[in-house]
Amino acid sequence: MNPKSVQEPPGSFLKKLRFLGPGFILSASIVGSGELIATTVLGAKAGFITFWVILVSCLIKVAIQLEFGKNAIVSGKPLMQEFNQLSGPAFGKANWAVWSTFVLTSFKTLQIGGMMGGSAIVLNLIFPTLPINIWLLLLGISLSLLIYKNYYRLIEKASTLMVFGFTLFTIASLVALFYTPFAFTLDDVLSGLTFKLPQEVIFVAIAAFGITGVASDEIIAYTYWCQEKGYAAYVGPNDGSESWKKRARGWIKIMYLDAFLAMIVYTLVTAAFYLLGASVLYGQGQIPDGNDLINYLATIYTESLGPGARFSYLAGAFFALYSSIFASLAYWSRLYPDVFCELGWLKRGDEPGRKRWVGILAWAFPAIWVITYLFVKLPGFMVLSGGIVASVLLLVVVAAAIKFRAKNRELRLTSGFGSELMFWLSAVAILSVSAYGIWKLF
Repeated sequence: MNPKSVQEPPGSFLKKLRFLGPGFILSASIVGSGELIATTVLGAKAGFITFWVILVSCLIKVAIQLEFGKNAIVSGKPLMQEFNQLSGPAFGKANWAVWSTFVLTSFKTLQIGGMMGGSAIVLNLIFPTLPINIWLLLLGISLSLLIYKNYYRLIEKASTLMVFGFTLFTIASLVALFYTPFAFTLDDVLSGLTFKLPQEVIFVAIAAFGITGVASDEIIAYTYWCQEKGYAAYVGPNDGSESWKKRARGWIKIMYLDAFLAMIVYTLVTAAFYLLGASVLYGQGQIPDGNDLINYLATIYTESLGPGARFSYLAGAFFALYSSIFASLAYWSRLYPDVFCELGWLKRGDEPGRKRWVGILAWAFPAIWVITYLFVKLPGFMVLSGGIVASVLLLVVVAAAIKFRAKNRELRLTSGFGSELMFWLSAVAILSVSAYGIWKLF
């Protein structure tokens, strides 16, 4: 961290808004495959009964996210370097946490390949003159070009714009639903808060829990966006002084505001998607996969807003999926060089080498995702499989968050009894739901 970057946090609310951003990049990743596919499919399969899964998923993980953000601001170190200091077995130069993150994130190639395929299908439905495979190729090239230059501000602004538009459209669709035969009641919603989990929807429910709200990889990604936004640089190196602690608390509060505003956005959108799926699609028989899935999901909008809404839905679906892939590529191209440093494949502190790998991965990952989709061609299954992986990775994230919480407590940067209570409720809830779901699944 450069001492010249140090600055005091703004005092007024309006000035604080200028320093928000990491949460909106996160929202771009969240308001994508999880909401568009996993959440809607869960509502279509289970009806209102599993609404609690979605709400719990969105609300409880933010406490873990805050601990990661706080650690990123205070330490200023790459996250995988922090992971490598967690207690537990090591394999070579890296410990279990680094290897787990590396392996499990790599398994999510299937999920993002499904999102790539979904985006290409949407574009083919809008512009059928070009086949899906050509759209896939064009999407891969466009993603690489956008990320290759490694511009944080471009990522932040593009993500915010795409999320904002689709959020408004989805909420409008939900409101319009009350003027159709598919309108639901308060009793329907309350029936979904009884914490029941039917055996036949276990796979979809676990996947939805892992992928909706702040998923495990998005919690990890948040640390990178907090640092690139400049929070850690503004706080400066820890010199043990009271002025440093005061400055750290101020910037942590801004990070809290950023995270909570983002949580409100993605919780509203996720709940809206679920209720649309439960009210319009539940009981309509087998849900298709492959190229028919996106067309089928379009009915949640055409039934509430009329046939003319199909184009708007397809446009919104594209931006939701594309923004999610866009944010994922930006994150993956930062995470993997970080992992390579801890594995000993890249020298720590070699900034030119790290930037070179960011550029290489910006082209390599989209190519891999395109090839993956061409082999599988089942976007629904591919996205849901990523949710299962995310649920397992959540266990690693919780373990790291507990260590970060203890370290921040020593620095007297925790926020009192309420913060402590929310953190442990979040950790216990995540572990309980994940363990229960895996037990029921197997």
